[in-house]
Amino acid sequence: MKKVYKAHILFTKEKDHFEVFENGYIAVENGQVVGVASSLDELAPHLSPLTSEDVIDFGDKLLIPAMNDMHVHAPQVHNQGVAMDLELLPWLQNYTFPEESKYADVEYAERMYRRFLHTQWLFGTMRSVVFGTVHTESTRVLMKLYQETGMGALVGKVAMNRNCPDALCEDAEATVEGYERLIAEFGDENALVRPIITPRFVPSCTPELLKACGELAKKYQLPVQSHLSENTSEIAWVAELEKESTSYGDAYNRYGLFGQTPTIMAHCVWTNGSELELMKKNRVMVAHCPTSNFNLSSGLAPVRTFLDEGLPIGLGSDISGGHDLNMFRMLVYAIQVSKMHYQQDKNKVFLTLPEIFWIATKSAGSFFGKVGSFEPGYDFDALVIDDAVLYPSEYSLLHRLERFIYVGDDRQIVHRFCRGKEVAEPKVF
Repeated sequence: MKKVYKAHILFTKEKDHFEVFENGYIAVENGQVVGVASSLDELAPHLSPLTSEDVIDFGDKLLIPAMNDMHVHAPQVHNQGVAMDLELLPWLQNYTFPEESKYADVEYAERMYRRFLHTQWLFGTMRSVVFGTVHTESTRVLMKLYQETGMGALVGKVAMNRNCPDALCEDAEATVEGYERLIAEFGDENALVRPIITPRFVPSCTPELLKACGELAKKYQLPVQSHLSENTSEIAWVAELEKESTSYGDAYNRYGLFGQTPTIMAHCVWTNGSELELMKKNRVMVAHCPTSNFNLSSGLAPVRTFLDEGLPIGLGSDISGGHDLNMFRMLVYAIQVSKMHYQQDKNKVFLTLPEIFWIATKSAGSFFGKVGSFEPGYDFDALVIDDAVLYPSEYSLLHRLERFIYVGDDRQIVHRFCRGKEVAEPKVF
């Protein structure tokens, strides 16, 4: 099936500037971009004959790549905006773990997960890298709901067996069994919804469990996600638990969980030195979560350094450590974090709008394949923005996009596409 969409088209093929097609056209076939051009005639060589029904005119609206949330805890949606005055470890013990224990109840899980997916849909997040809980059936419910909505996700059944409540403690054998059940059902490598191996973090996993997770990732060639160097107390704890490791990242690396298959690590606030070099060598992606780092008093992640060093980077909401599921706000907060680094070190240049947009779209999207750009061969993950209430006639197209990012909201997102299909509003109950 082919479609051609007409709108003001903006995307970042490269990190230092926007591609802008005023009243441009984008051709989509079988869910993928065929081409982008300033006129319909330019696209003609790439398309079979078009009918009037094949061309959809969005008028004066903006057409941009959809958002990607690279680190989010779906079962924490009920705690969003709660206990924001605590640091990481007491917050986990007093709020996060008790809430996640409730997901033994599959009906509760479905109710909360529907609420979570609806909010993601509102804000135009079409792909996510998601933590579930240790509960296999509740994780399966989340994956089925993503399939139902048509949004893409890598979903992790969380692995943890120490330093956690008994209700969330699961031995390595049971974890492997649960994963293999999910892999059998969702293992198609081309599917929009797939499993991702998810040790919560080193302090909550024994060496036996970390080893089992690494073996699962290798056996099934699955990606890996976890947390890294978020908090100084956490880093000290890891050093005490993993005395043979040279860094927090090396602890994961020793168990095959640090780039041996595609890997994303959230936070990396205090990553430097040998850990940074190992991430570069192994092409480990950083999920930068600015609101969570603020709320949990973790620190300011050195995103400019990561970008300049060539590390792959994406942005994460990290609810409920973060309080906001609107990924456009993460672009704003990430720029602000980089400006705080600039105040500390004038040699550090803060992030520009095209850089952070590229991080949020094409760079983040690379974790899912060809996602996050409107180049030929990329999945058509897109949002249509009607910014009529923001006085668009008074601004350039780039300033219209910037204003939407800073002062717009979900009411301006009028169409959402994932892999070429328009995504309807999910049901909530």
